[in-house]
Amino acid sequence: QVQLVESGGGLVQAGGSLRLSCAASGSAFSIGVMGWYRQAPGKQRDLVATITSTANTNLVDSVKGRFTISRDNAKNTVYLQMNSLKPEDTAVYYCYVHYLALGVYWGQGTQVTVSS
Repeated sequence: QVQLVESGGGLVQAGGSLRLSCAASGSAFSIGVMGWYRQAPGKQRDLVATITSTANTNLVDSVKGRFTISRDNAKNTVYLQMNSLKPEDTAVYYCYVHYLALGVYWGQGTQVTVSS
């Protein structure tokens, strides 16, 4: 059974940094794209960043230059390094993993709160 475990969220002041992790387990199938979405209160869930199995990355404009996505294929883990955080980055962050033979799985979400 596939399981995604997120960690690293919390409360930080504006300008601070956090690093989110998401570890996938429970399947030996290959993983394709991994990524992060976020959902602010009262808003839809929006894409933040993606990374392919060959480490090609894509980040939305609002986080470019501040966030970095990376992955460790040996550990089936994806990371989101968030620097220069702003109050508007406050949201629940969800990781997702695309198992090529199984489909997409989601993490449980981790709260990131940036105070001004």
